[in-house]
Amino acid sequence: MWFGAGLLAFGVAGAVEMPPSPRSGFEDMSRETQAMQRDDTTNPGMLWVSDGEALWTKKAGLGRSCADCHGDARTSMRGVAARYPAYAPEQDRPVDLEGRINLCRETRQNATPFPRESRELLALTAYVGFQSRGLPIAPDPDPRLEPFRARGEALFRQRQGQLNFSCAQCHDDNAGRRLGSAIIPQGHPTGYPLYRLEWQSLGSLQRRFRNCLIGVRAEPYASGSPESVDLELYLMSRAQGLPVETPAVRP
Repeated sequence: MWFGAGLLAFGVAGAVEMPPSPRSGFEDMSRETQAMQRDDTTNPGMLWVSDGEALWTKKAGLGRSCADCHGDARTSMRGVAARYPAYAPEQDRPVDLEGRINLCRETRQNATPFPRESRELLALTAYVGFQSRGLPIAPDPDPRLEPFRARGEALFRQRQGQLNFSCAQCHDDNAGRRLGSAIIPQGHPTGYPLYRLEWQSLGSLQRRFRNCLIGVRAEPYASGSPESVDLELYLMSRAQGLPVETPAVRP
C-alpha cells in the first residue's frame, strides 16, 4: 500500500489505543475477499502451495530432496511455521523460514539457495506454512532470541523516513481507523507468504516491509537482512496465539 502524504490525514494527535486483543487483518476484509481465502479452490495462493509440494520431493544438489530428510510434510512440518523465525546455531542469530529453507539447500543438499521472492522459495515456504494452517502462532522460546526480539521491537517503534513515521503509529496507535478507504490493520503476520490482490501475486512479509518503508519514504531493508528478520521475530511474538492462515489473501 502506498501511504505517501495520505498518512498525514489522521496524524498523531488523533491516535487511539490498540484494541486489547490481537486481531487478524482477515477480520477487516470484505466478505468476498474472506470467502476467497477460505475456499482452497479460489484462493490463488494455493497455486504456490501446489508448486511447493512438487518441490518438496524434487531432488537437488547431492541428489536429495526435502522429503528424503523430513518425510511427509503433513506431519514433519506441522507447527514449524508457527514458531519461525527461530534461532539458528550455525549463524548465532535468528533466521526466518525462507532463510532456513535456503540453509538446508546449502548445507544438506549442496544446492544453490533460491533467490528471495523467487517463485520457488515462495512456493516451498507457502507449502511448509500451509502445514501449520489453523495452529496458533507460538514463537520460539529460546532465550538467545531475546536481544534480537528487543531489536525488532525497537525497529517497530522507530520513526523513519521523510514522513517520520513508525510501524507502531499505524498498527498500534491507529489500528482500526481508516487510511483513505482501507481499514488500518494491527499488522499481524498471520498468513505469509500471502496473495495480495494489489500485487496479483504471492509475496513475503519482507516484501510488505519494503512497501511500508517506501511509503514513509525511508530506505527499505534488504531481503533477508538482520533488520528484516528481527522485525519479523518481534511481530510474530506480538501475534502470539493468532492462528496461522498461510496462504492468506489480502487486498
